[in-house]
Amino acid sequence: MSKIEITAPMPGVFYTKSSPDSEVYKKPGDPVRKDDIICLIEVMKTYNQIVSEHVGTFVSYEVENEELVMVGQVLAIIEVD
Repeated sequence: MSKIEITAPMPGVFYTKSSPDSEVYKKPGDPVRKDDIICLIEVMKTYNQIVSEHVGTFVSYEVENEELVMVGQVLAIIEVD
């Protein structure tokens, strides 16, 4: 098994869930399918969905919720077969 890093395609504010009352998109051990939403990045009041391009198992978020991120920063890690 190998690990894949999901990186930020844009700078902005990182979110692990769609609203303060919602569950996080993924928890460690959750299955990940292609096009699953992993997180959001807010840029100028626009929320951009960051989706998986891989199938595997969610390992971890590498950024805290509501933290500023930069282009190329690792957001999450997925383990693939």
